[in-house]
Amino acid sequence: MSTETSTSAGTFTPAPGAAPLGRMIRAQAALETRMLLRNGEQLLLTVVIPTLLLVLFSSVDIVDTGEGKAVDFLAPGVLALAVLSTAFTGQAIATGFERRYGVLKRLGASPLPRWGLMTAKTCSVLVTEVLQIVLLTVIAFALGWSPHGNPFAVALLLVLGTAAFSGLGLLMAGTLKAEATLAAANLVFLLLLVGGGVIVSLEKFPAAARTVLDLLPISALSGGLRDVLQHGAGVPWADLGILAVWAVLGLGAAARFFRWE
Repeated sequence: MSTETSTSAGTFTPAPGAAPLGRMIRAQAALETRMLLRNGEQLLLTVVIPTLLLVLFSSVDIVDTGEGKAVDFLAPGVLALAVLSTAFTGQAIATGFERRYGVLKRLGASPLPRWGLMTAKTCSVLVTEVLQIVLLTVIAFALGWSPHGNPFAVALLLVLGTAAFSGLGLLMAGTLKAEATLAAANLVFLLLLVGGGVIVSLEKFPAAARTVLDLLPISALSGGLRDVLQHGAGVPWADLGILAVWAVLGLGAAARFFRWE
């Protein structure tokens, strides 16, 4: 008995062609997320380092965190660090090596449009950040964290911070060689960890240096989160403005200068 592969001449079942765009983006985002979570180096950056910093500096009196419990000062900064590690460092390194090995070139020739690929990468970053934030929040509560403030302001800060760091990460990955991206992304991560108000308050730096440091996206994100979650402030418009400018500049430059090969 033969099996019919077509209903009429030239008509095949199922009909050949690309899957719906939404389904392609979801599938690519799921793949990107699985790849990120299986990568040991990425897990070190996104989960292990922020967790260790939160637990260590909350438990041991190493740095001056001001009045109140240390975890109240540290938790917002570590949440900002989680966004930095995933949206900037992790994404820059992964995308840089995908570009080097020709993965991006091949995906760019697939039915999934290039903007769809970047959308999938962004969705993967957001999913990973949600997992990070949940984990770090649970640990912070276990350490005695008492957050305050408006959840909407916190969400807005995290979204704009993600956009800012994603743009900068993609710009680096799309313009530098993979090895240079690896070195530069890790160096920037360490510099911003020290000088971005994550663990050490910016008030400890000289006034001239603080004028510059206050304009960095990590400083705006950590400072804004700290104002809301530690001090119960309203919407930190100045910090949101800084993040918005970095997001526009970073994403615009990435779209303009990103090289797929």
